[in-house]
Amino acid sequence: MIIFHTIESIFSIVLMIITGYVLTNKGWFDEKASQLFSRIITNLALPTYMIWNLMSTFSKDGLLHLATGLIVPFSSMLACYVVGYIVSKVLKVQSNRQGTFRSMFFVSNSIFIGLPVNLALFGEQSVPYVLLYYIANTSLFWTIGAGGIRNDGASGNDKVSVIEVVKKIFSPPLLGFLFAIALILGDISLPHFILDTCKYLGSMTTPLSMLFIGIAIYGVKLSNIKISKDMIAILIGRFVISPMIVMAIAHVMPLPLLMKKVFIIQAMLPVMTQTAIVAKSYHGDTEYAAIMTTVTTILAILVIPVYMLIFQYYF
Repeated sequence: MIIFHTIESIFSIVLMIITGYVLTNKGWFDEKASQLFSRIITNLALPTYMIWNLMSTFSKDGLLHLATGLIVPFSSMLACYVVGYIVSKVLKVQSNRQGTFRSMFFVSNSIFIGLPVNLALFGEQSVPYVLLYYIANTSLFWTIGAGGIRNDGASGNDKVSVIEVVKKIFSPPLLGFLFAIALILGDISLPHFILDTCKYLGSMTTPLSMLFIGIAIYGVKLSNIKISKDMIAILIGRFVISPMIVMAIAHVMPLPLLMKKVFIIQAMLPVMTQTAIVAKSYHGDTEYAAIMTTVTTILAILVIPVYMLIFQYYF
């Protein structure tokens, strides 16, 4: 039964992605709409959703217990990066793609797709664990990941200030998360009308995220997608190696069962959307990153039910 429930949950997400794709094809959406959706999701919907969800779900004691879970995503992603680094050398990935390859290998789309997927699979109670993984994911992407992508492009020798890196890490969603934590730890309650406003604004996260993905998929020409050893390696890294590393680490740690499941799902999600954006800004191989984002996004829809089935026997 769980496999059918999973397929139903994923199918609703697929329909929203298809809607974004079809409406883009009809001319409703374009690149400007994509940028607008991205800004609304990142700067408004996600931060307000973080505030509402955390303040509605957690107490001070619950938050302190939650923090121990950060060990799993940080350690697993660092281990996956090492594997990705070795694989890039063994496969002799092109020099202008190595940083991009490694970034796509070890970090996932933990918020744009991660939050909607986990909400569909596990409900509201999964959100705090999604955010824990997101903290590690965004921190490592904007340091190790973005640094490697920068070295791929023509701007490889440009210096990036510490302030710029810090700004990228402490993005609006993370600031919303930290703000909510500060309020909870300080025993400060927000008025109901503010929490209700955060809830309504935050509810835009899932539909806008899926429309955004639909627009992004439409922008990639299928004729440009060619199977290569790089692609196969990234698919194995995203859908096999990364979640298996998490599974191994989580197996030996006394963590809540739901936290383990969420971390595993987060680890097998598609390539991070910002990879192509960063590659473009540093004059790297943008098309390479965009194609892999599209391919992994489409295949993730098929792989997620497999892991939900594995959960029945693993846990």
